[in-house]
Amino acid sequence: MAAIRPYRSDDLDDLFRICLATGDAGRDAAGLYRDSRILGSVYAAPYAIHAPDSAFVVEDGEGVCGYILGPPDTYLFEKTLEAEWWRGLRGRYREPSAPRTPDERMSWLIHHPPRTPRRISEPWPAHLHINLLPRLQGREFGAALIDRWLATVGALGARAAHLAVGVRNERAVAFYRRYGFCELERTGPPFDVIWFGIETGRDTT
Repeated sequence: MAAIRPYRSDDLDDLFRICLATGDAGRDAAGLYRDSRILGSVYAAPYAIHAPDSAFVVEDGEGVCGYILGPPDTYLFEKTLEAEWWRGLRGRYREPSAPRTPDERMSWLIHHPPRTPRRISEPWPAHLHINLLPRLQGREFGAALIDRWLATVGALGARAAHLAVGVRNERAVAFYRRYGFCELERTGPPFDVIWFGIETGRDTT
């Protein structure tokens, strides 16, 4: 039986694994990347390491099979990563001159991490990443994880939260709408993402 629990430091390899297994708009991205850890180095590990108080996993009899990660204060979190995370990775991953492959695009982000627009991060200060392996999908764990995470970041002082999802990930977009996220804005190529927001005081009863 699957259960949600707080993240532990020995879960880190599982986060890398799940991030890759869901990294192609919710599908397995293992065939896209030569470096199996580069995707998780951008979208999973820094959250677990630098915002562990608001990190949760789902574990069943086969092991960790899902997670939700995200800081209560995006602006401060991005400053922390610049000082304490990206610099170390830049020594490992060379900056590409013209990123073409998935690995090169991740390397580019390591050297040029995007900053969340203040028009998003000020009114919606927390942000999240959530990923579930296929065996967990469609079983209400996504909603349960967000419930737990929203309550946690709310207790840590965040009045609202945001996320960005690629328009190609239609299943995720539909899920966030059903949960209660409101669309804030869209960005066009090359990113093609929808920004969603939600208040942390959402009534889940």
